[in-house]
Amino acid sequence: MIYDCTIIGGGPAGLNAALVLGRARRSVALIDNNQPRNAVTHASHGFLTRDGVTPTEFRRIAYNEVLHYPTVEHRPAKVTDIRKLHDGFQIITDSGETIESRKLLMATGLKEVFPAIPGLAEMYGKSLFHCPYCDGWELRDQPLIVLSDNPKVFHMAKLLYNWSRDLVICTNGRSVLTDKQKQVLDSRNIIETEQTIAAFHGSEGKLRQVEFTDGSRINRTGGFVTPQWLPQAVFREGLGYETTELDGIRTDEMGKSTVPGLFAAGEAASGAPSQLIVAAAAGSMAAAGINAELMEEDFA
Repeated sequence: MIYDCTIIGGGPAGLNAALVLGRARRSVALIDNNQPRNAVTHASHGFLTRDGVTPTEFRRIAYNEVLHYPTVEHRPAKVTDIRKLHDGFQIITDSGETIESRKLLMATGLKEVFPAIPGLAEMYGKSLFHCPYCDGWELRDQPLIVLSDNPKVFHMAKLLYNWSRDLVICTNGRSVLTDKQKQVLDSRNIIETEQTIAAFHGSEGKLRQVEFTDGSRINRTGGFVTPQWLPQAVFREGLGYETTELDGIRTDEMGKSTVPGLFAAGEAASGAPSQLIVAAAAGSMAAAGINAELMEEDFA
């Protein structure tokens, strides 16, 4: 069987694309290895009618809705290779299965790489987060730490000031703030330090103290960390698609890449983290683009 479309990735972008294509009566193979990036998150926010939903519950509801459509099939596997064919794609999984389809949608998302700081992994998703729009409300008015060696930390500090006025900005050994930016932070009583963090201390995922390498400690109950973002899956060498400055797959507004028949949606296209609702919307747009392309080919 040759599917109309194979979707790689079972996050909000891939699942919403599968929903739209299923409703369009397109045959879809949805490949998902069940390793979502937000698995450690206690709840997801900002998605109307699903505010506060856990990632597990979101996926359960989504799969129940998507697989209601008989032309959508779920393949719980990991993709190991993709080959471009003359009129489509051949996808090979770690189970040894080979799937062929006319179109391919990459919705594989991103993976996070954090500094190797003791305590960080245990608290990430419970009291340390990366997205203020996702978790700022839950940490409102608390004493917060912001850990980032990215120049965009100044923007993060200004953004978080709306949720908490008790902020400590740590650039972890790097000098990334300008003198003018430091003056702006000082004028708002936002503390900034270039000290290196030695450890996060707390229990059951709840932050209590931040320890620096000079032995000093400060009391904090939560905070935000900027990780390094990398593509969850990379098939650029085999497929030859162009990428953005953030290593996302370059697409147009409908998710179409520079490779005929290849589409991308969500974080796989943007190269940056996004909220559930934004990724889902991108998946819906890409599905519409895929269906339109299939339609034109069928009528050609």
